[in-house]
Amino acid sequence: MERFDPELVFFEPEALQYPLGEKLHAHFTELGTPIRMTTSHNRVTGIPGETETEQYRNAKRTLVVGIRKTLTFDTSKPSAEYAIPLTTGCAGHCHYCYLQTTMSNKPYVRIYVNLAEILEKAEAYIDERKPEITRFEAACTGDPVSLEHLTGALGEYIAFMAKQEYGRLRFVTKFANVDSLLDVDHGGRTRIRFSINSDYVIRYFEPGTSSFEERIEAAGRVAEAGYPLGFIIAPIVKYDGWQEGYWHLLEKLHERLHGVEVQDLTFELIQHRFTKTAKNTILKRYPKTKLNMDEEERQLKWGRYGKFKYVYKAETVEEFQQLFEQAIHEYFPRAEIAYFV
Repeated sequence: MERFDPELVFFEPEALQYPLGEKLHAHFTELGTPIRMTTSHNRVTGIPGETETEQYRNAKRTLVVGIRKTLTFDTSKPSAEYAIPLTTGCAGHCHYCYLQTTMSNKPYVRIYVNLAEILEKAEAYIDERKPEITRFEAACTGDPVSLEHLTGALGEYIAFMAKQEYGRLRFVTKFANVDSLLDVDHGGRTRIRFSINSDYVIRYFEPGTSSFEERIEAAGRVAEAGYPLGFIIAPIVKYDGWQEGYWHLLEKLHERLHGVEVQDLTFELIQHRFTKTAKNTILKRYPKTKLNMDEEERQLKWGRYGKFKYVYKAETVEEFQQLFEQAIHEYFPRAEIAYFV
């Protein structure tokens, strides 16, 4: 299983004033990991590499430990009311990831250590909206599970939310190191979602993440621990043999979850899409990628953030929908398909 162990760590001075910051500094000092200080993550310099590509890859193995200064949470509609800060950036090398463009100049991984302050703000948001339920997404800008062996922060967030009658937590991951979360008292108020895909897509387009088999096994352990469970199948990619690949995925999920009482199961389905900017960035970062971004095989769709995106043509989308609706209905008749986009 892939695990993020940084090769270079930067600390903001304020981070050392918090227990988690002190703990991480001692941990990396003991390991002998190179440590540098920085006044702000925006001033991180000196990441090694003779070329831009080398610097990019080394940055993905770099951790910045700091505090979340802005405690106004971003919105996270439609999946949640707010994005709760925890981490920014990801050590994975998914070729298609939107972070390729939104964080292309700062691909290093950041974590925040002022957890109590963040949770205090979350509680204030919950109080403002009572008696409505307030949902928080913890994985909008990164994959917190990939860092849990270092921080334990997700466990704290889950335990906090278990005590909030009107609060809910959710996050998605491509990593399988969930064992430390299985015994946390979650109270059924945290939904763990796994970003899953066919074995082909994971093998060729998601390096640096947990494998097909590891994610399915981790999902089974999460279900056995009583968590509300979800799967995001994204991006759905058309390739030779895609029908068999995706049917096999749902079949293997069914086999692992067979006999496990999953009361609340959701699927979110997202087809592959890209912008011209993303395509150029991806081809520069991963020039040998097998990811098909032939614009002639796509159609343009106006995106939420004022940019055109290339999505699959209508006949391909219809084929996708038919396959997934049939397979999910067959293997998981009580599950909800939250959306297909």
